[in-house]
Amino acid sequence: MASVNVQHPVAIGRRRLTVLAAAAVVAVALNYLVALGAVALGADESFRPLTAPVFIPFTLIGLAAGFAGWRTVVRRSARPAAALRVLVPVVLVLSMIPDLLLLATKFIPDTSGTAVAGLMFMHVVVTAVAVPAYRVAGPKM
Repeated sequence: MASVNVQHPVAIGRRRLTVLAAAAVVAVALNYLVALGAVALGADESFRPLTAPVFIPFTLIGLAAGFAGWRTVVRRSARPAAALRVLVPVVLVLSMIPDLLLLATKFIPDTSGTAVAGLMFMHVVVTAVAVPAYRVAGPKM
């Protein structure tokens, strides 16, 4: 008789939570280093978006929103891998529009090119951490 390898839904949920929590810790830690680097390169240390109370929630929100989008694409697309190869970079670039608007308008005090470059690099960091985590934690393609 053939054996079927079926994982219990609770085990899948725990694994998913563990992977996503680890991704969150890694993304926050790396974004902390990016913020330190941006300040070391000349961004004003009082620029709020580069402070932990601001970037940590945005990092976590980005990870959660990205995972929701990833799951939606995988579940609804006939060719999820192909769709994600296009969507991930497009969404990454679109996510930087507010940063570019910030640079153009300087609506937050102490905005500089270095500070905004740091913010934009944080988007890349979150994406670089999130995509492998989503592949492991998300529904199978």
